[in-house]
Amino acid sequence: MAIFRLIFNIAWFILGGFIMGLAWWLAGLLCFISIIGIPFGRACFVIGEMAFWPFGQQSVNRKHLTGVEDLGTGTIGLIGNVVWFVFFGIWLAIGHLAHALACFVTIIGIPFGIQHLKLALLSLTPIGQTVVPNEQY
Repeated sequence: MAIFRLIFNIAWFILGGFIMGLAWWLAGLLCFISIIGIPFGRACFVIGEMAFWPFGQQSVNRKHLTGVEDLGTGTIGLIGNVVWFVFFGIWLAIGHLAHALACFVTIIGIPFGIQHLKLALLSLTPIGQTVVPNEQY
């Protein structure tokens, strides 16, 4: 199973994952410009790593993972997700949707398109989410 995950991750990286991972990291750098955006930037780098190598990883709500509500999973996280959506989320989601449509053209690309759709959903509301290996959750 691990060999297939490696093969899929390498193919993903070559066929669009590199571009979207860089997009996430660029959004993270832009968030780090202001002090207020640092938590957003940190989330961008974590999710950007997942955008580079998505197979074998998934995003989960931190409250579901730890059982404890924190700033990102409460009301402040909701407000942060609204701000995120307006400035960065919609653009990253459009990028992932465009890549997903390109992947769905071929049968071989369907698993890659599904990963892009997962990342598109994550890009809309990343605050309060974390990335874990599939085996952990």
